[in-house]
Amino acid sequence: MLLLVTSIKLIAEIALLALAGRWLLGLLAGAKREQNLFYQLLSIMTRPFTSVFRKVTPKVVIDRHIPLLTFVALTWVWVFALLQKVELCRGNIGQGLCQ
Repeated sequence: MLLLVTSIKLIAEIALLALAGRWLLGLLAGAKREQNLFYQLLSIMTRPFTSVFRKVTPKVVIDRHIPLLTFVALTWVWVFALLQKVELCRGNIGQGLCQ
């Protein structure tokens, strides 16, 4: 169970950092961000998360807001995984496996 929770937390961390990097690089690159190789790489990394979130949200939400909403949702997933990991480490597993 600890491995599952840690894996979910790690995937959320990678996706959150990729979304934050994509946003920051989009600010720095400006209008030519779609031609930037690193922006394209970060877009590929975040596409699975944003496409799933696009399917879950109603059509009233515009596409421009989907990355921000994905970031917020992944932040909640990360917090939940962190709390579960702390609970597991305090419980019967012990601190030996949690270091």
